[in-house]
Formats: sequence, structure tokens, C-alpha cells
Amino acid sequence: MALEKKVAGKVVTGTIKSVAGQVVEVEFLGDEPVIGEVLKLEEGDNVILEVFSSAGKRRYYCLSLTPTHELYRGVQVVRTHAPFLFPVGKGMIGRVTDVFGVPQDGGGPLKSVEPKPVRVPADIEESGIATENQILETGIKVIDIFTPLLMGGKMGLFGGAGVGKTILLTEILNNVISNQKDTLSIFAGIGERAREGLDLYQKLAETKVLKNTSLVIGPMGENPAVRFLAAYAAATLAEYYRDGLKQNVLFFADNIYRFAQAGNELSTLTNIIPSEDGYQATLESEMAHFHERVVSYAGRAVSAIEAVYVPADDILDHGVQSIFPYLDSNVVLNRDIYQQGILPAIDILASQSSALSPAVVGQVHYEVAIEAKALLKKAESLERIVSLVGESELSAPDQVTYRRAKKLQNFMTQRFFVAATQQGNTGKYVPVKEAVADIAGILKGEYDQVPAEEFLFIGSAKELKK
Repeated sequence: MALEKKVAGKVVTGTIKSVAGQVVEVEFLGDEPVIGEVLKLEEGDNVILEVFSSAGKRRYYCLSLTPTHELYRGVQVVRTHAPFLFPVGKGMIGRVTDVFGVPQDGGGPLKSVEPKPVRVPADIEESGIATENQILETGIKVIDIFTPLLMGGKMGLFGGAGVGKTILLTEILNNVISNQKDTLSIFAGIGERAREGLDLYQKLAETKVLKNTSLVIGPMGENPAVRFLAAYAAATLAEYYRDGLKQNVLFFADNIYRFAQAGNELSTLTNIIPSEDGYQATLESEMAHFHERVVSYAGRAVSAIEAVYVPADDILDHGVQSIFPYLDSNVVLNRDIYQQGILPAIDILASQSSALSPAVVGQVHYEVAIEAKALLKKAESLERIVSLVGESELSAPDQVTYRRAKKLQNFMTQRFFVAATQQGNTGKYVPVKEAVADIAGILKGEYDQVPAEEFLFIGSAKELKK
């Protein structure tokens, strides 16, 4: 089938002037394309180009979404007069696809789907956007107590390489979806390893969660244009589930920093002058455009959990900081805590949530969380003294504070369902009310006679009595 589109009785063609990585510069002497339009070779269907930005008079930078070995100066391309499309519909539920909508799970062709443009503005009215004061319980003690997730809110999991972001994200996905039977979920794999995507698929299949989940994968090995579009393709699917199927949506992204990184690679190849920090000047607008599409609207909640890679463990990196304004809850994973064997390795004092207020979680939960943070803060100041002269040199009240803080920190460890095969133990799900009561008991001294080691990787305090 011919790809040529005719305007005023003639084929509209352009000529490739240069190829730099995945960015192709094309010149049009006739009718010019629009930003976001797809171009293809005059002969053959193996190359897909997307018009990205202007490169000068009658010239355009285009993103090659496919390998560029067939491209060279002088090759003719034709306009398709259509944007880049991604399939949406009920047929996407339980399936794994790439950004082109090609199944990656061996499940055969997609059915009951229709194509939708992936680069569209957020077509919503501000009056219809709302976040409910309802907590999504994850069953993970440290998150539910200190950084609760709002229904329709956004949570970021921040951490460097190898501190447990992906497994924490997967556990949240498993636990929340298991309890939210009427909710559809979407997992956007943006620039992460293909192996991790396979592991996630297998875990979701084992735990029977896959039947309500759609996976859109743009792995690390793909070119930056594909990784960049993976975020928008997943957002397009989330919008359809929210508006077309009128369902609540759980949106998981791993890793949203790779979205910023892919945009930076593309801006370099399109000769955009970077800002002082080295990132693209359009970083804030790209991050805003993505996040304003993944929002609750018209009574249907879109709750987002995003893993955020922190390069060189520098939380002040501008690419990381550009994500903070859109989040309600910030969960920070710490390498020092990870090396102590405290898993999940969440830095409680560095993490925060706007949902941790009496109006949302209740007065008792709020007071217990604040008192626990104060205890950990006090113990942190005592840690240096202990490391120099030993715990026995502390005053009696400080010894009590230090020991209770150690028990509290150990109690925040937890076994995960998605890691059960590696650990040889089943996961632990702890209701938030039970966790609040147990922490209150630690703070009051009810467990002062129990060694701190006994609190490691238990569920509730009931297990201590056993």
C-alpha cells in the first residue's frame, strides 16, 4: 500500500540533508510539515520519522524512531499528514507493547484497540481536576506511616543506582492493585533495562495482577526518541482508561528521570543551547506537559508512582529537582541505610508527604508519625557520640531514646511479596492502623525489654509475642 499523500495533485516530498544520531534534518521546498507529523521514506516502510522542531528556513529536525542505517543525504521522504499514533482500548489490558503498539508478550495481535495521537495537550478543564483526601494503603509500613499516598496524588521514589527503587515500585503495584479490584494500572518502562521489564512481567503474571495491568516498554537499549515517546504513549493510554473507560487508574513509571535524560540527548542533537546546569532549556515544560496529562479528572482518580534515578546520589541535580513540584509524596532511598541491610532503605527524615496531616490520616496517625520522626532525629544526633565513645557513655534518658529509635528503624524493615522467591520468605502486608498502634507501643516503651534485632523483617508486633 502506497504511503504517498497528495496535495494539490502532487506528492509532497522532502530531502534529507544530514543525519546526526537519531536526529535527521529534512528540507521541504514545497508544502511544509507540521510539528509532530510523521514522515516516511518515499520508497519503503522501514523508517519512521517524527517532525520535532524547526531547523531554519524550510528545514526541520526530525526524530528517527527506527534505525538510521538506511538514511543518507539526498534520500527523499514523504509527508503522511498524520501524527504518531499509539493503540488504546480494552485490548491493551493485560498486554505488553512497545511504543509502536507492537506486542512484546507473545500474546498475538492486539484486539479491540484504536489509534490515538501521543503528542496532544492536556484537554481538561481546571475545575474538573481534584485530589481526594483518601489514602491508598500500600501495606508497606514505612510508606503508609510517614509518606502516605493520596488517591489521585503522585508519589516519587528517589534513589541512586541499586538501592531498591524498582522492587519497591513493584511491591506497591502488587499490593495496591490486589486491593483495588476496580482499578486499571499502567506501567511505563522508560529507559530502564529490558531484563527488569521481563522480571516485572513474570512477577505480575505469578501474582495474578497482570490481568488488570498494561505495560508500555521503551527500554534502555532503544534510541532516545523512543525512550522519550514511551512516557507520552503511556500517558495517552492512561487518559483513555480515565476518560474512555471511565476507570480509576494507577500509573507507574520507571524511570521518569530517563524521560528527562532522553529529552536532553535529543536537545543536544538538535543544537538547542542548554541551560547552565547542562540540561535542555525545555526540561521544565516537558516535565510539566507530561505530568499535567497524568491527573485525576471528572471524579476519576489517576494515582501516579514514579521511580526517579538520582545520578551520583545527588538529590540536588536539576533533572531530579524538576520532578519535585508535581509530587505529593517524596520517598527518598538512602545508600547508607541500604548498606546497613535496612530494607526498604527509606530515609524517613528526608522523606515527606503533604498527605501527612490530621485532616487526611487522622489525629492519632499524625501524632505518632511526628513523634517517631522526632525520636529518629534525636537518635541521629546521638549516633556520633555512640560511634566515638559507645552507647554506655550516654545518659540514661538518651540510652532509652537511642534504643527505641533502633527498634523503630528495624521495625520499618519488611519482606516483599515480589521478592519472595529470592528471599525464601513470604511477603508481609501490614494494615496502616496496625502499624500505627505498634509504633505507638514502641514510643511508649512497651517493647523496651525486647532486643532490637527481634524487630527486623517482621510484619506486625504480634509476631514478637509468638
